[in-house]
Amino acid sequence: MTAPGTVARIGSSMNIWRSLKGLPRDVWILAAATLINRAGTMVLPFLVLYLTTELGFSASRAGFVLGIYGTGALVAAPISGRLTDRIGPLPVMRASLVLASVFIFILPFARSFPAVVTLVFLWAVATDLFRPANLVIVADIVPADRLKQAYALSRLAINLGMSIGPAAAGFIAQKSFTWIFVANGTSTLIAAIVLMLAPFTTSQINSGRHDPTRTRSFLDILAIDDKRMVLFLSAIFLMGVVFFQVDGPLPLFLVQDLSLSPAFYGGLFSLNTLIIVFTEVPLNTATSHWPHRRALALGAMLFAIGSGLWGFASGPPLVVFAMVIWTVGEMMLFPQASAYLAEIAPPSRRGEYMGAYSFAFSLAFAISPWMGTSSYAHFGFRIFWIGVFFVGALSAVLMRLVRSEPQLSPR
Repeated sequence: MTAPGTVARIGSSMNIWRSLKGLPRDVWILAAATLINRAGTMVLPFLVLYLTTELGFSASRAGFVLGIYGTGALVAAPISGRLTDRIGPLPVMRASLVLASVFIFILPFARSFPAVVTLVFLWAVATDLFRPANLVIVADIVPADRLKQAYALSRLAINLGMSIGPAAAGFIAQKSFTWIFVANGTSTLIAAIVLMLAPFTTSQINSGRHDPTRTRSFLDILAIDDKRMVLFLSAIFLMGVVFFQVDGPLPLFLVQDLSLSPAFYGGLFSLNTLIIVFTEVPLNTATSHWPHRRALALGAMLFAIGSGLWGFASGPPLVVFAMVIWTVGEMMLFPQASAYLAEIAPPSRRGEYMGAYSFAFSLAFAISPWMGTSSYAHFGFRIFWIGVFFVGALSAVLMRLVRSEPQLSPR
């Protein structure tokens, strides 16, 4: 049950813009660039459809290409983290957007399977260089007590953009798939130009924080003297496994088992986006005083409960109710996770920590759709969704154990 004080805070924070008042100007510039970039997100949601209908690839080959994208994201995460610590987040973000736009523009000219695989891999690496750097730059320019609101603003920009891009792509694809690539590449390039021309007021974000006297590697994050990071990465990986079941098993469950339309599946994400846009910022403002472990564990548990409820659904009402619970978990967990990492990461290694976070989540993305669809086909929907609940519950238990105290012995 929610405490009365929290209810009052939510009520007084329901004005989204009031909740964000006082955030540094640079954060708003970053949010604007993110909104522009995500508003052009068209190619990835329609990639499988493009490959099968336009290029004539088999479903298995198209799925393999999507897996290659996940592999590229895995490769990009640690690279981005190390580069961010060495040269600063802004150069990494600018280069990411420029390179990604180039590969998007070139991709329609690739017609053979090897060429498509190569370009999709390069595009994924370029695209996912952005995420760890973006997490770091927010932590660099925002006071610690406003980090949750700042990360919620970033997610607000992402979700506003995602409410535009895929919907617009559906109409554009009816005319020509080529224009999806043009629109996506153009929006990505415009976002890069915004970051290049915008007058950032915090000069420190342009420089790296790497200490050349220390030779720590990416794997040192997993060292025994940083057990809190190992615990957190284990929990976030398990949560990623739960999170990405909406990309594979969920549409199969809705269409094949409940006889609902693909449009209903798409409508669930519209509902998800609307809830996030209107309530994530005030929710995180109202709970900004919570300890990390409480918000992380509650978010993970709501993910688990929402997923588990799908195992008992027989029609739209319970499916929608479960999605609402699932979405609240998403709003609780992800801004809190970024804020927690920003707090525990040494300033000179913040990029590596954010890179490790992205790596764990990308690893879940790489294996979850395949693993989930196979398990779903083997066990049936009820046992499958109950199993997903227990994975999420285990993540919640691990999240409850995270701590913020500094390491006892820096290496």
